Amino acid sequence: MPGTTPPRSRPRTGATVPPGPAAVFVLAGLALGAAPAVSVADVPAAGHGASRHPTAVRAPITTVAPDTAARPAPDPYPLDGYARTGIRRLEAYRRVLAGEMPGRLAIPPGGRLGTEEIVLRLADAAPGFDLGPETPIDPELQRVLERVLGSLHPSYRAALLDITDPARPRYAAIRPDEGYLPGSVGKILVMTGLFEQLRRLHPDDVEARVRLLRETRIEADDFAFPNHHAVPVVADDWSGVRHRAIRRGDVFTLWEWVDHMASPSSNAAASMVWKQILLMDAFGPDYPPTPEREAAFLAETPRSELSDRAIRLVEEPLLAAGIDTADLRIRTFFTNGAQRRIPGRGSHSTPRQLVRWLVRMEQGRLVDEWSSLEMKRLLYFTRRRYRFAYSPALSEAAVYFKSGSLYRCVPEAGYSCGQYRGNAQNLMHSVAIVESPARNPERVYLVSLMSDVRKVNSASEHAEIATRLERAMRELHP
Repeated sequence: MPGTTPPRSRPRTGATVPPGPAAVFVLAGLALGAAPAVSVADVPAAGHGASRHPTAVRAPITTVAPDTAARPAPDPYPLDGYARTGIRRLEAYRRVLAGEMPGRLAIPPGGRLGTEEIVLRLADAAPGFDLGPETPIDPELQRVLERVLGSLHPSYRAALLDITDPARPRYAAIRPDEGYLPGSVGKILVMTGLFEQLRRLHPDDVEARVRLLRETRIEADDFAFPNHHAVPVVADDWSGVRHRAIRRGDVFTLWEWVDHMASPSSNAAASMVWKQILLMDAFGPDYPPTPEREAAFLAETPRSELSDRAIRLVEEPLLAAGIDTADLRIRTFFTNGAQRRIPGRGSHSTPRQLVRWLVRMEQGRLVDEWSSLEMKRLLYFTRRRYRFAYSPALSEAAVYFKSGSLYRCVPEAGYSCGQYRGNAQNLMHSVAIVESPARNPERVYLVSLMSDVRKVNSASEHAEIATRLERAMRELHP
């Protein structure tokens, strides 16, 4: 509430590159650490487009042709959140479910929690717990993890933390300090950087942060492109939802851009949000700047300085939370348009540090308690699930999830390149909190899973692993 200081510890309240003679690269939201030589695919996002000015002509709603791979995206945040956040997608989906708007939604039982039902699990019971190299392995949980993963490809890395009893976390791991490029899971780090800037702008006023998220309207510009995938677009008269690609000039609120970035994993949104972090730092209480002041700042600041600042602003809140940025860092924007303005550097992630990020969020120690809870809400799946979260065994569970993938194909006799089954590279990352079942959970666990298994459908394999893990956790907690 205005005038109160949010505590820092406890909660209350891809596009495919056409095959050439050498190789095919397909990236689903992966930042490569430096500007890639191939196109980066924008993963479908959710939201609506509108003009910056009330008098501007709004683009008509259209349906994207099948060859653009348009499909509905999974969406985060509880569906009762519209009144508070102003995210129009939430109200549109509520109307669809109520039969007040045409359309169909496949929301599993575990995706129907209300806003107030989402809580931080470690804030009171284990506020000082840490997940470091000295954290002991729980023998029983280790046997569970090895039974699930032990016979699979040696490229798998995993960290698993059982917090069913939050006062006594149990840890298991397989190669937890060997990592890969973070890809789209790095967007959780961008989200952390944004909430840190909100805290700095309004350290004692959470409602001011809410207003900034809800009322700041941001137009899609060069940072959002290339952008090939469709997003749900809510009709201005609430008559329906259609899918089309984000267009130059589309406007979303800051909260909607973050919503797009979180579970739908829009690369366009991630780059736009990261730019807002820079602008908040540069303009302080004068944020948002006018378009002219923003353009002057980006043009007059040396590119190397913009890069340094962009990286520092994302990593400072991680360091403050005790997270090792040598093993968890994102240092490249997610779109070529942004990378042309702000050069990138190497990125990296490991299962241990990703679960450590989840631990800090559950403790309310990512930025502060309010921010941690908001980030957890933003990762909550409220529609179609995919990859690890697709597992039917998790249909009754609340799943808070981020994923990233990259597959690369080269010519090989008898082999046909396919989505998520590259023969030269086939990265798949899953980071999740599972509360099963969603209400009154009997099992709560945090997991990070990373792999590079060639020529198999890694999305399906991660879903199968999720099924095996959930069944094993049921046996552990009968």
